[in-house]
Amino acid sequence: MINNKFIKSLLLNLAFVGLLLGFSVENSNAYPVFAQQNYSNPRAANGKLACANCHLNQKAIEIEAPQAVLPNSVFEVTVKVPYDTSLKQIGANGQKADLNVGGILILPKGFKLAPKNQIPEEIKIKNKGVFYSPYSTELDNILVVGPIAGKTHQELTFPVIAPDPEKDSNVKYLTYPIYAGGNRGRGQVYPTGEKSNVNVFGATQNGQVTEITTSEKGDSNVVIVNANGTKTSQSVPAGLTLIVKAGDLVKAEQPLNLDPNVGGFGQEESELVLQNPLRIIGYLAFCFCVLLTQVFLILKKKQFEKVQAAELNF
Repeated sequence: MINNKFIKSLLLNLAFVGLLLGFSVENSNAYPVFAQQNYSNPRAANGKLACANCHLNQKAIEIEAPQAVLPNSVFEVTVKVPYDTSLKQIGANGQKADLNVGGILILPKGFKLAPKNQIPEEIKIKNKGVFYSPYSTELDNILVVGPIAGKTHQELTFPVIAPDPEKDSNVKYLTYPIYAGGNRGRGQVYPTGEKSNVNVFGATQNGQVTEITTSEKGDSNVVIVNANGTKTSQSVPAGLTLIVKAGDLVKAEQPLNLDPNVGGFGQEESELVLQNPLRIIGYLAFCFCVLLTQVFLILKKKQFEKVQAAELNF
């Protein structure tokens, strides 16, 4: 009999495929499924997130989360991925396109994506057209999203539901770390180690550029001949702007095109307290007792002053 774990895994993979087909070819190259296929856990022991292995530029992000949450409550964690919306990225087909945005949120064990029927309406409005999903069936406390159009989604709002320690013995009322990553633009390296077309391509040897030809697909082929007459050719993908021309002298690894990368990846961390409601009630009761005590002290002081004044008059 097929077990439940296999069924869940199959359904999750079908969901990923469905989402993937919903995006264009250019955007699919930045889809977090690359990390999901190659890393069982996206966070390495040194704290580095797997996304940084393909998105080599570093860019700043911000994370906003509540300081404390109650058990079984729905709250939002916002990852801000700011960038200049006028910038364009090179798509997989060599055409210019708007930058796409992706994000990852690593929550403590027990925290997970909030069910649709428990997500507040205001969060649903913020996330219209945006699809969040668990990283895997085993790591449902890790959420991923993207790629999505960055012009209107520079803030990624993750709807999260907190666990209840009364129902799950593995969860405690503690302070937990949360980790977030955000990316804008396509990656420079594929999981296979190959360069994408969002790169600077260098000359293969010292020599002179003798010929530059363009293929039907738009790729440029740069022919370089060195002093010994050895001829090599370097292919530069479509959409990249060459900075060399026939007759130029070049050195090995000298850039042949302008750097097209306008994106980058960043990661941040924060803390979240899973608060015990009884502690809050106890704290409020303590504050009320202190307030009541202060009121009684003031009343007692006033009473003492009246008695003292009466004795002096007598």
